Amino acid sequence: MNWTWFPEYAPQLLQGLWLTVQLLVLSMVFGMILAVPVGLVQVTGPKWLGAISKGYCTLMRGTPLLVQLWLLYFGLGSVFAAYPEIRQSSLWPILREGYFYAILAFTLNEAGYGGEIMRGAFLSVPKGELEAARAFGMSPWKVLVRVWLPRAVRNVLPTLAGETVLMLKATPLAATVTVMDVFGVILRVRQNTYLTYEPLITAAIIYMVLTFIVTRAFGHIERQVPIRR
Repeated sequence: MNWTWFPEYAPQLLQGLWLTVQLLVLSMVFGMILAVPVGLVQVTGPKWLGAISKGYCTLMRGTPLLVQLWLLYFGLGSVFAAYPEIRQSSLWPILREGYFYAILAFTLNEAGYGGEIMRGAFLSVPKGELEAARAFGMSPWKVLVRVWLPRAVRNVLPTLAGETVLMLKATPLAATVTVMDVFGVILRVRQNTYLTYEPLITAAIIYMVLTFIVTRAFGHIERQVPIRR
C-alpha cells in the first residue's frame, strides 16, 4: 500500500470535505423547504395543483440524479452561456460554475423525494389533533405551523435521517461537473498518482465518518424530540 501521496493532497481533501458538507447541507435544507409545500398540496389540494406536485415527484424519483444534473449543467448552462447579457452580468461567475448546478440539481431532486415523505408525514398526523387546534380558534396557518408541520416532521425523523445519508452518498456526482468535492479530489489523486485502491479507501473512510456523524446527529434529535404515534 502506498500512502506517500496523502500529505501532499491532505489540504485539498479538507477543502473537498468542506465542499461536500456544503452540498449536503444546502441541498437538504433547500430541498426540504420545497418539499413541505410539494407534500402539503397533495393532501390539502386543490386537486390540479396536487396532480402537478405528484407528477413532479414522479419525475424526480423516476429519473437518475446524474441525468438531472447533466441536463442542468450542460443544458441550462449552455443556454445561459449563449446570451452575452448573462455572461456580462454579475451572476455569471456563479452561473458558469458546476457548484451552482450541483446545488440546484440536488435541491430539486430532494424536493421530489422529500415531497413524497412529507405527504405521508402530513397524512400520519391524527385528524383529531387538527380538529382540536381548529376548535381552539386557530387559523389554518397557525394550525399548520404550530401543530401539523411539527407533528409531521417528528413522525418522519428516521426517514429523513435515511434520506440525508442517501443524499450524502449522491454528492460524489458533483465531481462529474468539475466540483472538487471529496470525490473530485480523489479522482485527481488517481489521475496524478496512478493509484487505485488507496485513494478509494480514503474516500470510503471519509464518507463512512460523515455517515456516522449524520446518523448520530439525527439520533440525538430523535431522543430530544420523542416520536409519538
